[in-house]
Amino acid sequence: MASESDEKMSAPRTVVTLPTYNESENIGELVAALRALGCEVLVADDNSPDGTWKIVESMAAEDDGVHLLLRKEKKGRGYAGAEAFVEALKLKADRIVEMDADFSHRPDDLPKLLAALDAGAHVVVGSRFVEGGKDDRPQASRQWLTRFSAFYARKLLGVQMRDTNSGYRAYTAYAMKLIEPKTLRSAGPSIVHEVLLRAHRRGLRIVEVPILFVDRERGESQLTLGRLIQGFIMVAKFRRLAERGLLWSTDG
Repeated sequence: MASESDEKMSAPRTVVTLPTYNESENIGELVAALRALGCEVLVADDNSPDGTWKIVESMAAEDDGVHLLLRKEKKGRGYAGAEAFVEALKLKADRIVEMDADFSHRPDDLPKLLAALDAGAHVVVGSRFVEGGKDDRPQASRQWLTRFSAFYARKLLGVQMRDTNSGYRAYTAYAMKLIEPKTLRSAGPSIVHEVLLRAHRRGLRIVEVPILFVDRERGESQLTLGRLIQGFIMVAKFRRLAERGLLWSTDG
């Protein structure tokens, strides 16, 4: 295992991972915005029928800072995210970012996450619930549900982060290697809880920075009630696995 000091020898290479499904209305503009910030972009697309991957493929053909993982098997937000993390490490990224591809996570907030990494954090969470952060979605019911879900995960997993549901995060390569993305179990959005618990159990320095979370303007959300309920179940499962010392195991 590489030491933390080994990871800081060269100028930081940042790879932003974007798990996608049917984001053709957003992906081109988002990739361009991230490239303008000097980041490489890695899109892990689940063979979107709307042609999201075709847009990325076209951009990658003209820009070697754009990368496409076209996934046709074992589809799902969690599987796509884990595979993207593995690929980002193969690309020799020094800093790995994950974010949604619908502009609910604003590229404008990314420099704050990266600055916190540079200041010594291993994992940085873009948070709606710390001072200066805000959930700007108009539906009060969705905001309440998000807060309840974050509270539930925080209590069951024993972590201190307030926005445990946030999928806008930055990691050092050192942290990601300790998280061991090849062994992540989550098929769906619960990957954010699984990764956070692993980071906590490894003793990594995790900090939150404020972000403005906005509602998507184009396309349709993939988060359904069924997936939300499954997320609650998975959080409880991760706690049991951690208690049994099986969080990184293929058993259980």
